[in-house]
Amino acid sequence: MDNDARSSRPVVFVTGASRPNSIGAAIARNLASIGWDVAFAFWDDYDAAMPWGASERGHDAFADELRAFGGRALPVAVDLSHPEAPARALDRVRAGLGPVRALVASHAHSVDSGILDTTVDAFDAHFAVNTRGTWLLIKAFAEQFVQPSEPDAATGRIVALTSDHTAHNLPYGASKGALDRIVIAAAVELAHLGITANLINPGPIDTGWMTPDLAEALAAETALGRLGRPQDTADLVAFLLSPSGGWINGQLLHSNGGFHLPV
Repeated sequence: MDNDARSSRPVVFVTGASRPNSIGAAIARNLASIGWDVAFAFWDDYDAAMPWGASERGHDAFADELRAFGGRALPVAVDLSHPEAPARALDRVRAGLGPVRALVASHAHSVDSGILDTTVDAFDAHFAVNTRGTWLLIKAFAEQFVQPSEPDAATGRIVALTSDHTAHNLPYGASKGALDRIVIAAAVELAHLGITANLINPGPIDTGWMTPDLAEALAAETALGRLGRPQDTADLVAFLLSPSGGWINGQLLHSNGGFHLPV
C-alpha cells in the first residue's frame, strides 16, 4: 500500500526500531499486524558506533515487512541529540501518514560507564537523547494531536521504555530516571487532550548484546526462568494502546517475568 493512500488505520510513531531484533522493531511489527499504520525511527550513525553495526538498506526492507500486514509504513531517520529533530520527525510522520495517535519511545543511547569514568560529554549525550529528546518528542506529539470530540474519550497514547540500571551504567540509568518523571508529568498535563502516558520497564531482554554467561545468569534471576523477549514488551504496548488500556495512566509497569523478586 502506498504511503499516500487513504487509510482508516490509526498512526503510531515508534522510535528505536533500527534493528530487526530490537524491542522497537517487535513493537512496530506487532502494531502493524493488529491494524496500525506505523512510522518508525532509526539513526544509523549510532548503530554504526555500536558492536552490532548499522543495517545498510535494512530500513526499507523492514518498511516492506510492515506493509505486508496491510497498512502503511514510513521509515524516519532522526538524530534525537539535536533539539530540533523531534519536531521535524513528527512533522515528517504527519505529512507522510497523517495525524499521529500514539507515540512509543523505545530509543536509547547507552554506553556503559560509572561514577568515576563517565565523561561530561558522555553524560550530556545520554541526557540529550534519552531525556531531552523524549521530552521534545512528547511535546511535538501533543502539539499535533487532535483532541477527541467526546470529552471523556482518551484516545491518545504515549508509552516510553525505561530502565532501573544504576551502577556501572550511570548516565543511561540517570537519564532514564529523569525520563520517568517527564512521562508521569505528561499523564497529568496532557490529560485534557485525551492522552494517556505510561512507562514500561521490560527488564533484561537479549536483543544481541548479552554474552551466553550473562544471559544464563539473568534468566536464573527471573521467577519464570527465562529472559524476556521483545515480543513480551510488544504485547504490553499493544494493550496500552488499545481501548482496553485507556484507564491506565501515569504508571511505571514492570513487565519482566519477575526479575529480581525476593526469594
